[in-house]
Amino acid sequence: MWRTFLIACALAASTPAVAGVMPKDSAEQVELTFWESIKDSNQPGDYEAYLQQYPNGRFAALAKSRIARLRANAPQQAPAAPPATEAPKSAPPVKRAAPAEKPAPRKTPSPEPAVPPAAQEQTAPLPAPATAKGELRDCDQCPVMVSVPAGSFTMGSNSSDPSEKPAHAVAVRKPFAIGKYEVTADQWKACVAAQACTAAGTETGNAPIRDVSWDDAQAYVKWLSKTTGHAYRLPTEAEWEYAARGGSATRYWWGEQMQKGKANCKDCGNPWKDAAPTPVGSFAPNGYGLHDVNGSVWEWVQDCWHNNFKGAPADGHAWEESNCRARVIRGGSWREGATYMPVTTRFKYDSAVRQSQNGFRVARDVK
Repeated sequence: MWRTFLIACALAASTPAVAGVMPKDSAEQVELTFWESIKDSNQPGDYEAYLQQYPNGRFAALAKSRIARLRANAPQQAPAAPPATEAPKSAPPVKRAAPAEKPAPRKTPSPEPAVPPAAQEQTAPLPAPATAKGELRDCDQCPVMVSVPAGSFTMGSNSSDPSEKPAHAVAVRKPFAIGKYEVTADQWKACVAAQACTAAGTETGNAPIRDVSWDDAQAYVKWLSKTTGHAYRLPTEAEWEYAARGGSATRYWWGEQMQKGKANCKDCGNPWKDAAPTPVGSFAPNGYGLHDVNGSVWEWVQDCWHNNFKGAPADGHAWEESNCRARVIRGGSWREGATYMPVTTRFKYDSAVRQSQNGFRVARDVK
């Protein structure tokens, strides 16, 4: 009933205010909501992705105008001279596939009293993190990893989006390591410098790398595995939620109610910027010491997308299938509101799509 009302309101409005993707009732609704997810973007590639999917769409003219304006306003840079010892190399073309829909609108919970931020504001890039007890780092350019113990938890939710149902018991039978932070721009650039990854975005330093596809993330973990001798991978969806919960069994890792200063989203308190996510680690860690599992950037995981958890694995391994194109993303982004911050939030994109809100963190097995 609530979703039907939202759909009717969105279609009636000339400039609809939609927070995600509506149910897949019609192609018009999907197009409308995809446009809503990018209409404030300052990334030309987001509008190019729209035009590829909807070349004659209702917003095609506006998308072309936005692309022209953003490119006209972009600072002009002289091309760097290639090294004298080798010929210049052309960048590989950006691969953009038809985007999957964004998540369905989430019902806003009753307003809660604001709680003062628990995390200290941090605007300067973080120094290279030191390795603490329970952490490991396999090389200077590698992500800092946090060891997560084996254990059991209830995955999903019976009181939220249908894709999160049914809540079900999962036993993660082996400990594993997962990135303390999302992969950063500098860490990604090390892979680009090794010619194993494709250049992406304009981020620098400890900003989370974004505008990368699931396929791009696979190239990164393959390079990281070859560089370190350890088998890096994306976390499974079950591992991701288990780690993101930080030992909790509540709606958010910090409790049942939304609190300011806990996540990087537009309703979640400072430090927050509209144009881009803050540097990794700017918000407080969860119980396992992981930062930015809510907001910041959507995070790719290994699993194929399924519309719900019926038949999902109960042992924490990835839910794969042959000829899988749509892959799961978790956690929301800085562009979303607080209703996307529950730890069970999930949706999908085509594995080849690069979208400016999507990034990832890595995982690997530990003995």
